[in-house]
Order: sequence, then C-alpha cells, then structure tokens
Amino acid sequence: MSYICSIGLGIPEYRLSQQRIKEIVQEIFPFSKREINRLLPVFDHAQVDERQFVVEANWFTENHSFQERNNLFIELAKAYALKAIDDCLHQTAFLSNPIDYEDIDMIIFVSSTGVATPSLDIHVMNERPFRQDVKRMPLWGLGCAGGAIGLARAHDWLTANPDKSALVICCELCSLTFQKGDLKKSNLIGTALFGDGIGAAVIVGETSPLIQHNKNKVPRLLQSHSYTKKDSISVMGWQITDTGFEVIFSKSIPALVQSFWREHVQLFFTQHQLNENAIATFIAHPGGKKVIEAMQHVLQANVDKFRHSISVLRKHGNMSSATVLYVLYSWMKEARYTNEKSVLSALGPGFSSELILMEWM
Repeated sequence: MSYICSIGLGIPEYRLSQQRIKEIVQEIFPFSKREINRLLPVFDHAQVDERQFVVEANWFTENHSFQERNNLFIELAKAYALKAIDDCLHQTAFLSNPIDYEDIDMIIFVSSTGVATPSLDIHVMNERPFRQDVKRMPLWGLGCAGGAIGLARAHDWLTANPDKSALVICCELCSLTFQKGDLKKSNLIGTALFGDGIGAAVIVGETSPLIQHNKNKVPRLLQSHSYTKKDSISVMGWQITDTGFEVIFSKSIPALVQSFWREHVQLFFTQHQLNENAIATFIAHPGGKKVIEAMQHVLQANVDKFRHSISVLRKHGNMSSATVLYVLYSWMKEARYTNEKSVLSALGPGFSSELILMEWM
C-alpha cells in the first residue's frame, strides 16, 4: 500500500476564456462562414469556461517550426514543473512540515506534449537539491492516461519498497502542439478542449517516516488495474509531421466508454467485490463532457460523485495527464471522507484504461 501525501500545481500565467479562443479560431482558420457556423458550436458544448496556457494569445496566430515548439517546451516545462514541485513539497494545505528534496527516492516524469533527451526529470534535478542516487522513471506517450499510470507505477514500486517515497510530475503543454495549418475536425475539437497543466504528487510507502508530515485525511492506494483494447491505436494520439504533433481524437471515445470502459469497470469491481454504491467519489480524468456523461451512465452514479471532474474541466479544460492530479487535489482539499473508498480513473492512447482503488485515511 501507499499514501498520497501532497499535491502541488504549476498553473500557467496566461488565461483565455472560451469566447476569446473562439474568436482566435475564427481569425486563423480559413473556414467559410457556413463551415464556421457548423463547427463553432463545439466550443459552446464543451462545458469549458476558460483555460490556462504557457504562451499568450498572439502566439497561436503565428507559424512555428517543430524545433521552435520543442525548444520552448523544454524551457517552459522545466520552469512550470519546478513550480509544481515546490508547491507540492511545501503545500501547507496538506503538510504540517515541508518535505525535503533529499527525501525523494524516485522521480516519475510524465508528459506527451514535447520530447527531451536527457529526459525532463534530469532538468528538474539540476535545479533542486535532489539526491544523486534518486531513481528515475520518465514516462512518455501515455496521453490523458499518464497521470493515473504514473501514480499506479509509483504505487507498485512503493509496495515493494514501503519505506521509500516517489514524486510524480505530470507536465503537459498542449498549447505548444497547436497546428495552425491542420484543418481536420479533430484539431478543432482539440482546440475547444485542451489546455496546459502541470502537477506534482508525493506518494510514500506505508512505513515511510514522511507520513508524519500529513495533517489531513489522505488517500491510501490499494490496487491498480490496467486494461488495453487491441487494434485501437487510431482512437487517440499524435500524428508526427514535419511541423510537429497533429492530434488524433476519435468521435468514438464516448461509445468506447459505454463498451470497453464498462467492461473494465465491471472486471475491476468483481475482482474487489465492489459496486457503485461502495464508492464515495470518482476521481475521473474529464476527457470531455460526453466522456464524463458516459461514465455516469455506465455506473448509474450520482453526478455529485463527479463534481470535481466537472469543475476542473470547466476551469482548466482537458490538460492531458495532469488533469487527474487537479481533480485529486480538489478532493484532497475537501478532506471530508474517512474510511470511504474512491476510484481514480483515466483513459488514454492505446486505447487504454487505468483504474486505481483508493481509501481515505
């Protein structure tokens, strides 16, 4: 077993309302008036009010090479990851005393919106006094499922090393992947949905002395389960082009929640002798409005159990892997549950599903 002690966020400085983003889209995409009138309602139906970005609005109206985008990614990913890490290790909402950088035994760095070798965990290690013998696990290409998978891999390692600690960092700068010349509908849907988000979480084993730093109720990770649908690589991901990453985002995703995700949840619940009534909250990555609605339908669950997923989507949009940390952060700040169970879930490229059973202690 393992415990999530703290979460910190690195929220980008540039905020854009959904209305302003609609206006930018009309300025830069050469659609006819008829096409614009047909496509723009996706912005109104996304249930996103505003998003945060690491670049200002004018950046989207200009052309950028792949090299320029990626250099900017490395620079800004490091800066905002450090912001999230510092916030996490000094988070007074969750910790009675700060956690020292030297106390971290493993760094797991999750991202899918830029590439770097050496990986970005090295970049942040060079800026803070982490130990030189810290273990590293960079995870790339997991998309929206990356946050849940990062937590699950940390849990696996801490179950085997119960006196250790792990720092999971999710850093997604979706804005830097924006393709001005990509006129496919999937790009427009992505433009209506995705924002930039950076989060960090400290997870510790059950005999770690760092547990004593907590001052509130914390989630204990009990079990995780992965499920991957074969021959489904066209559902979501990236098409790598000369200009960068073009988004692949299938309209079949809500239907796959009704079929593939239902199958996974039923298997997971059966293995752990659970049902929907035994789950107090669902810490669901909000892939989009239709995805959340499909999850509610599968579980026949009260919408209140998804309230922070809905709220994060509205305030920040879909931030790929980091989103589930924002949702978990909101539930942890509530700290109103004791001995209640939650399920953390996320869907990603593959097409894959990750589920984690948690209990509030």
